[in-house]
Amino acid sequence: MRGMQLISKASDYSMACKRKLRLTMQFAVGRAGIPERSLFLKWANASLERSAEVVLRIVDMEEGEALNRSFRGKHAATNVLTFVYDEGGSLAGDIVLCAPVILEEAQQQQKSLIAHYAHLTVHGILHLQGYDHINDEEAAIMELLETKIVTQLGYADPYRAQ
Repeated sequence: MRGMQLISKASDYSMACKRKLRLTMQFAVGRAGIPERSLFLKWANASLERSAEVVLRIVDMEEGEALNRSFRGKHAATNVLTFVYDEGGSLAGDIVLCAPVILEEAQQQQKSLIAHYAHLTVHGILHLQGYDHINDEEAAIMELLETKIVTQLGYADPYRAQ
């Protein structure tokens, strides 16, 4: 089981500042309704345990479906995909967020669109660091971390009905 250090006191802040995040944003959709880059930076930084280089790509339904089919054998788009390229001292990978799926889920679950983007960004960053939800034990650990990070960011628990 991995430990997750979250900033809870001032002395922890200086340690967190030593982590560096290089975030590149790519938009394969219009930017209407997409949160600002500064928010994605905030969410990713809150989730990181060590330095990382991340490309965050926001895609449409067609690209989301093509990627999910190519890499997971699923014939539908999903909300978030994470591709890890380097797990050495510094992490490197891509996180793909499918804007139409995220919008639809937020509406169906009666969640704020920004809160849902925050949750899925945190989810993707945790995947990048090796967290997963393949079995119940891993899922419980990952969901606990997601909930802790997302609520510390000021959003509601993503796993509770609104």
